[in-house]
Amino acid sequence: MLLKQRVIDLAPDFMVKLFAAPYIAGDSAEAAVRQASSLWSGRRLKSTIDLLGEELTRRDDVQQTVTEYLRLVDLLGRHELATLSLKPTQLGSHESVDVCADHIGRIAAYAAAQGIGVTIDMEDHTCTDITLEVYRRLLPRFPGLGTVLQTRLHRTAADIEALKGRQARIRLCIGIYLEPADIALQKKPEMKERVLTQGERLLDDGHYVEFATHDEALIGKILDMIARRGFGGSQFEFQMLLGVPRDAVQQRLIAEGHTVRLYVPYAVKWSHALGYAKRRLAANPNMGLYVARNLIRGISKSAARPYRAV
Repeated sequence: MLLKQRVIDLAPDFMVKLFAAPYIAGDSAEAAVRQASSLWSGRRLKSTIDLLGEELTRRDDVQQTVTEYLRLVDLLGRHELATLSLKPTQLGSHESVDVCADHIGRIAAYAAAQGIGVTIDMEDHTCTDITLEVYRRLLPRFPGLGTVLQTRLHRTAADIEALKGRQARIRLCIGIYLEPADIALQKKPEMKERVLTQGERLLDDGHYVEFATHDEALIGKILDMIARRGFGGSQFEFQMLLGVPRDAVQQRLIAEGHTVRLYVPYAVKWSHALGYAKRRLAANPNMGLYVARNLIRGISKSAARPYRAV
């Protein structure tokens, strides 16, 4: 993974755009809404829409992010096909918990008026405390508010315990960020095993669990656990990423009556999409080889369509 990340970091931006195109809905809120509508009408997949960008420190950029999310709510209108995901480092977490909570609260209130759910996304381990603090502050005002826990982090069991009794909505994933061994597991099989054990615990505690995984074997184990414990379909859903080819398993889950939701990101500035795009490419088992080969040979004619940057 580290070697692959280094290869991808060496790739020029235009190459990253080419390969990352399937993972990103476009360069506008309108494009993201079109993508979400198409996923629902064509395949009955729900969406959670994310405006890409992280670690924004200029107040103008933060305010533009708030304004863009409010505009996105207006474009979506009242429906049940999409929710919103947003990151604290886009919304003032560098200033204070209070500032961040105010911005996220404003978006959540505007979305709630249209019946649109909001999830406070999780970033790397340096953001976990402030993310969960903002979540705890806002949850009493917005009972449907969601957040994310990552099974790779050693602290997650304690974070689950701290949420007991809150009837939370939790996206449970292994996490994409590479973290040091003293705070996180390093082996994916162990992270995936925790998806089962920690997911079961969250369900036991009465939370709504959004199992975020593309691993079909793990999905099968989750379904076995749910059937064995008798959890109802209204207590969980499955989430995956736009651009990851899992149509067969998605349609099978939907046919069985389960909710499946895709993470649908977009960016109004390519610079805001770059970090996410590189993490997605690094997570693709074949992408390091593709990028390295094309760094030497030039862009293949069969490469994906380019992302249209502003």
